[in-house]
Amino acid sequence: MSEIPRGAIRFNTDSNKPELWDGSQWAEFQLSTPNLGRGVDTEPGARGVFGGGETPTILSTLQYVNISSTGDAISFGDLSTARGQPSSCASATRGLYAGGRNPAATSLSSIELITISSTGSTASFGDLSSSRSNYAIGALSNSTRGIFGGGAQPSTDTIDYVTISSTGTAQDFGNLLEPKDRMGGCSSPIRGIFGGGINPANLNVIEFITIASKGDSKDFGDLTSSKFNISACSNATRGLFNGGGTPTRLSIIDLITISTLGNAIKFGDLTVNRSDNASFSSPTRGVCGGGSSPYINTIDYYAIQTEGNAVDFGDLLDSTEKISGCSNAHGGL
Repeated sequence: MSEIPRGAIRFNTDSNKPELWDGSQWAEFQLSTPNLGRGVDTEPGARGVFGGGETPTILSTLQYVNISSTGDAISFGDLSTARGQPSSCASATRGLYAGGRNPAATSLSSIELITISSTGSTASFGDLSSSRSNYAIGALSNSTRGIFGGGAQPSTDTIDYVTISSTGTAQDFGNLLEPKDRMGGCSSPIRGIFGGGINPANLNVIEFITIASKGDSKDFGDLTSSKFNISACSNATRGLFNGGGTPTRLSIIDLITISTLGNAIKFGDLTVNRSDNASFSSPTRGVCGGGSSPYINTIDYYAIQTEGNAVDFGDLLDSTEKISGCSNAHGGL
């Protein structure tokens, strides 16, 4: 028998595994897919966290998924205050949950923080510049700043910002084009985008800010229709707006290119019509969960770089609307 060359590969039909000759023995390949995960993985990778919401009971629940996998959401911990319709944004390490309403239907100004790579309850961060909202604030972030726009009842045009790595009260950033609430927010590392909303009519307006500076928002273009109670997510180049109401609940996903100006085009559809949902993303995947249809627990996902319809990811712990979400791998980072 001739000598087996080092580095030779064979398939072992007994073990059904590939093997490598290391010069003295056949060794099994150790296969690894580090960019993939399972719903039960404890290492976070690209992790998305859903927080708060209504079932219709107002919840303090935090739950997470590993974005690169599929599977049902897993308990993360709890907000210190139950929050219906909060807003959220994140850096690569911290997630912030702000505003919303408590079980007494009182508008909240407080901001809570989580460490996304761990699990557990929140810590106090500070406050928004004013209590809001019984109706949702739009939120977005890059790696350093969290931005909160609009909200409250009656609606406000206020834009606040915080430095995510610190704590404290939000500072004035500028103003939206007009007072509004219940819009979606997403970002690249440079630009923040707000889309949709209501005051009192449904709005199709998309507007943008430069996150590193301060100032009023500017017109970007229009969504495919006027809608509110919409959520948004992004990678560094593309922004996606998911569902919403007219008040008829919608399944459409709108697409924009963040670095340009112009109107949104249709990307595809969610698996179910929904408004009051939550969205977050990794560089490759958009995820949308919960919402009103009326109350649903479905989580969808889609590949951001390819247009098409969303598919099933898994389920939330409860059927929940007016929920919020953030991730440690979104397009603003």
